[in-house]
Amino acid sequence: MPLSCQREADLYGRAAVVATVSFSALMKDSLPRFGLARRLGAVLDFAALSHARAVLLLIVFALLCFLQGIRTLPPTNRDESRFAQATKQMFETRDFIDIRFQDEPRYRKPIGIYWLQAASVGAAKQLGFENAEKNIFFYRIPSLLAATGSVLLIYWTALAFLQRRYAFLAGIAFAASLMLGVEARIATTDATLLLTMLAAQGALARFYMRRGQLTRNEEWKLAAIFWTAIGVSVMIKGPIVPGIVLMTALVASITERSASWLRPLKFLPGLLWVAAITAPWLIAIYVKSNGGFFHASVGHDLLGKVTRGAEGHGAPPGYYFALYWVLLFPAAQLTWLAAPYAWKNRADPAVRYLLAWLVPTWLIFEIVVTKLPHYVMPLLPAAVILIALALERGVQADRHVLRGGWFWPIVTTVIMVGLVFAVYSFNGRFGRTFLIFGILSIMLSFAAWRTLAGKGTEVALAIAALASAALQISAYSTLPRISSLYVSNRLVDSLQTVPCKNPLIATTMHEASLIFLAGTNIELLNAAQSADFLALGGCRVAFVDRRVEQAFARRASEIGLNYNRVKEVTGFNYAKGHRGRWLVLTPADPH
Repeated sequence: MPLSCQREADLYGRAAVVATVSFSALMKDSLPRFGLARRLGAVLDFAALSHARAVLLLIVFALLCFLQGIRTLPPTNRDESRFAQATKQMFETRDFIDIRFQDEPRYRKPIGIYWLQAASVGAAKQLGFENAEKNIFFYRIPSLLAATGSVLLIYWTALAFLQRRYAFLAGIAFAASLMLGVEARIATTDATLLLTMLAAQGALARFYMRRGQLTRNEEWKLAAIFWTAIGVSVMIKGPIVPGIVLMTALVASITERSASWLRPLKFLPGLLWVAAITAPWLIAIYVKSNGGFFHASVGHDLLGKVTRGAEGHGAPPGYYFALYWVLLFPAAQLTWLAAPYAWKNRADPAVRYLLAWLVPTWLIFEIVVTKLPHYVMPLLPAAVILIALALERGVQADRHVLRGGWFWPIVTTVIMVGLVFAVYSFNGRFGRTFLIFGILSIMLSFAAWRTLAGKGTEVALAIAALASAALQISAYSTLPRISSLYVSNRLVDSLQTVPCKNPLIATTMHEASLIFLAGTNIELLNAAQSADFLALGGCRVAFVDRRVEQAFARRASEIGLNYNRVKEVTGFNYAKGHRGRWLVLTPADPH
C-alpha cells in the first residue's frame, strides 16, 4: 500500500476507535441535548397522519439506504454478471426470446428479469447514454426500483394487520435490512421476486383478515393484484412465489380448519390470467429450445438444488437461522421480543397467517441441500411484520431483549473493522464518506441500545434503522475503492497497454464479469489453448493465470511461439477465494 494511503488509513482507523471508545460518555450528554429519540418519535407520528406522508418518507429512506455504490460498484461475480451478459447478448443478437451466455443456452431462470434489464438498458440508450449496454448500472435499475417498491409493498401488506404507524415502522425496518441493501444493488432476480411476493401476500392476507367484509369490487381488485403477481413471479423465477403462497394458504387453512376464505380469490379467471401472462413466452421458448429450457430449469436447476449442493453451495440445516441475525439486521434483534408473543398468541388470526407465511417454508429451505443467503428473503417480511405487530400490541422488552441490545453496536463495529481489514489487505483506499458515516453508524447503534432501555423499543428500532443506513453508506462508498477485489476490471484496463487496438482476447480466468466487461467474443481457454490462440497471430491478447504459466510456456515452446509479457495484474478472486497473478501476453510479432 502507498505510504500516503497507509497514513490516511491509520488516521481513519484511529479516529473510528477513539469515537467508539469515547461514545458512551459523549452520548450521555449529547443524546438528550439533541433529542434524537424525541425527534424520531415525532417522525413516526408525522408518518401516521396519512398514507401519502408515510409513502414519501419510505421512498426517501429506501433511496438513502440503496443508492450509495449502485453506480460505482463494479460488476460482481457470478450471478449478476451472468444475468447482465445474457441481457447484453439479446441486444447483440436482437433475439429477446432465447437466453444465452456466450454460445451456451442459459436456461436456469425464465425471461422476466432479462426483459426488465433490457427495458432499462434500452431506455438509457434512447435517452442518449453511450454504450449503455456495457454499463452495469443500467442493468441494476430494475433491482433498485423493485427493492424500493418492496419497501412500499411491505407497508401495504402490513396494513392488513397493523395500524399505519406500525406498518410504517415495518417498512423502515425492512428498508434498513442488510439483505435488501445487497439485493437492491445487484442485477439479479431476487429484489424483483420479492416485489411479486409482497404483492401476492398483501392481497392474500386481506382475503384472510377481512373475510366476509370485502365488497365485490374489492374482491376483484385484490384478486387482480394477486394473480398478476403470481404470473409475473413465474416469469421471474418459476414456481418459487406460487409455492410459498400455496404453503401459506394451505397451513393457514389447516390451522383455521376451513378454506372458505379462499373462495373469493376468483380461481378460474385468475388461472386464465396467469396463463395469458406466461404461456406466450413458455410456448416460444419450448419451440426454440426443443424442450431444453424445461429440462434445464426444472429438471436440473430446481430439482437439482433440492438433492445436492449446486455449485458448491450446500450447507447443513440451521444455516439460515444462523444468518438470519445479519440478513435482517437491525430488526432481527427484536425477534426475541416477538417470538414468545407469537407463540403464546398463535391462535390469533394475524399471528396465525404470518407464521403460516414464515415457518413452514423456512423449514423446507433449511432441509433443501443447496443454500444461498437470498433464498429466504421472501420470508423475511413476515418476520418484520410480526415484530411490528408485537410492538403495536404493547409487548415490552424483557431483560433478555435489553441485554441483547448490544448486538446492534457489535454488528456495526465488526463490519467497520472488517472493512478496515479489507482495505489494508487488498490495497484499497478510504474516503471521508467511510469515516463520517462509519463513525455515525457506530454512534447510532450505541444510541439505539441506550434507547432500548430508556425511551422505548419503537424509537430504538428507528434509531437502529438509521444506524444501518449509515453503515451501508459507509460500506458501499468503500467497497468500490478496493480495486484488488475486481480482477476483471484490472485485466480489461490492462488492454490500454497493448500495442494494438481492439484485440481478440482469450483468458484462463473463467469469470462472468470478465466476459461482460471484455466482450462476448472473449474465449475461455486453458493454458495450452491460450498459446495456440496467440500463435494464430494478429492483434491478440491472452490473460494467463500465473499458476499455469509453465503449461503455457511448454506449449509455446512446442509450437515455436514467441510472446511478450505486456503486464502482470494482481488481485483477489473472491469467487474462488484466492489471491492471484495474471499475465497479459501478446504475440511477439502481431503480424
